[in-house]
Amino acid sequence: MSTDRLDAILTAAYECFTRHGIRRTTMDDIAAAAGMSRPAVYQYVRNKDDAYRRLAERLFAASLAQARAAATASDESVTQRLQAVLGAKLELTLGLHRDSRHAAELLDASGKLTGDLSEAYTRELTDVVAAALADTAGPRAHAVAEVLVALTRGLEADLTDPDLPRQRLRDGVALLVAGLTRPGDPS
Repeated sequence: MSTDRLDAILTAAYECFTRHGIRRTTMDDIAAAAGMSRPAVYQYVRNKDDAYRRLAERLFAASLAQARAAATASDESVTQRLQAVLGAKLELTLGLHRDSRHAAELLDASGKLTGDLSEAYTRELTDVVAAALADTAGPRAHAVAEVLVALTRGLEADLTDPDLPRQRLRDGVALLVAGLTRPGDPS
């Protein structure tokens, strides 16, 4: 099977889901947006739910890749790295809100279609944050990472002004890292 075709289908699914929402999107919509016949689409995805799950996997994987790259940026301070790592999560949510009035439906972490993927994403992101904090927070790194991920999730509650959660994330990370370091330590 062609990964290019699957990518085209998932890109089309994203366009349809953001335009119509999950419930109102049909396989015919996805096929038309992909420029393929419906039977051809079924060679790559079982149904609309499978397309949505694969799309969620793709979005989470891209966000985690961005977070991992930011975590290992050796030319950045701990504060800057953490802001970029957590910014990858925040930008995923901001992007969906920018692209769709159905963002709440698409981001439903408790949903039966992707709840497990969302939980796995959150666990993996927390591990990335903890690794970035290891030298600064020591044995508290994972607990501090959980707080930072929770902070980021909380900032996603009000996205009416996209710059506000970005600024609050920068401020929150800076405050938390400042509390972990001793005066004179690099942050």
